[in-house]
Amino acid sequence: MATAAPAAPAAPSASAKTEQIEVLITGSDIGPENLAREARAISPRLNVTVLPNKEALPELAARAEVIAGSLPSSLLPKAPYLKWLHSWAAGVDVTPEIKASPVTFTSSKGNGAIPLAEHVVMLMLMLARQMLPIMQAQRERRWAKTVHGELTGSTLGIIGLGNSGVDLARKAKAFHMRVLGVRRSATPCPDVDEQFPLERLHEFLGQCDWVAMTAPITPETHHMMGEAEFHAMKPTAHYICISRGGTGDPEALHRALKEGLIAGAGLDAHETEPLPADSPFWDAPNTIVTPHFGATTQLTYRRGADIFLANLKSYVAGQPMVNVVDKDAGY
Repeated sequence: MATAAPAAPAAPSASAKTEQIEVLITGSDIGPENLAREARAISPRLNVTVLPNKEALPELAARAEVIAGSLPSSLLPKAPYLKWLHSWAAGVDVTPEIKASPVTFTSSKGNGAIPLAEHVVMLMLMLARQMLPIMQAQRERRWAKTVHGELTGSTLGIIGLGNSGVDLARKAKAFHMRVLGVRRSATPCPDVDEQFPLERLHEFLGQCDWVAMTAPITPETHHMMGEAEFHAMKPTAHYICISRGGTGDPEALHRALKEGLIAGAGLDAHETEPLPADSPFWDAPNTIVTPHFGATTQLTYRRGADIFLANLKSYVAGQPMVNVVDKDAGY
C-alpha cells in the first residue's frame, strides 16, 4: 500500500554536459510527436526519437539512455546504455528483470488521482441513491420513486492513502463523511479521522459503510480482501475498487455479493481485464461494473506528460527525480 514517499534519489548521473542524451519515446497519450517536441525544448543535449514502429524497438532501445513508455523486459539486457525507464502508468509492475536491473524506474504516479477519487464518489452516489433500479425503470419507461440513502454521516474507509486515497479523503469531507484509512506508515494524513495499521484491518472494516480500495498491487496487497475480510464488513456496507482488481479475491467477493454479506460493489478494476463476457460480476447483485477507465481523462494524460518532462529537466541537470519506484516495495 502507499506510504509516505522516501526522499527521491538523485537522477542517474547523465553523460558529460557536452554529450548528447539519447531519448526514445515509445508512446504517449498526448501524442508521441507532441511530447517529443516539448522534450527537445528542454535542452539541446537531448536527441529525442519517436518509435516509428514496433519492429524498430530493439535497434532504438539498444542505443537509448532514456526510454519513456513501455519496454519488454526481454529487451532490458539488450539496452546497454539505458539508465532511466519511465512508465506512463501510475501503478507499475516491477518484473524480476526490472528489479534486477540497475536502471532507474519512474512512474506517472499521481497523474490520475483526481479523476479516480471522482470515480469513487460517483460510484458511491449511484449505489447510495439506488441508481441501478432507477436506470432499469427508465429503460422500462416506469416512474419508480424510492427512498434512498445519503453519503452524509456515513463512514468511508480508504485502503491505501496514496495520491488517489488522499484526494478521495478530501472529497469525502465535502460530503460530511467520517473518513478512516489503512496505511503501512503512521504518518498522519489530512482529512482522515483515524488511521489503522494493516494488523487492525478487520477492526477497520467493521466500522465502514463504504470501503474504497486504492492500494497498488504488491505481494502484500494481493487478495488482501478475502473471505474473512468480506465477513468482517457490515452487511449494509459497499466495496469500491479503483486501483487493481487483484487486491481482492474475486471468488470471495462474488460470494459476498451473492450471499448478501455486503450490500453491493462498484468495480472499476478487475483481476482479469477486459472482464470476460462470462464473468459473474456483470450480473452480481447491486454491482456497478466500469471498464477500468476511472482515470481515463485528457488531464490525466497531460499530468503524466508533465511528470516525465519535469523529471527530464532534472535528469539533464543531474538533480533528484520524483516518482522513483521502490523496486522492493513495488511502487
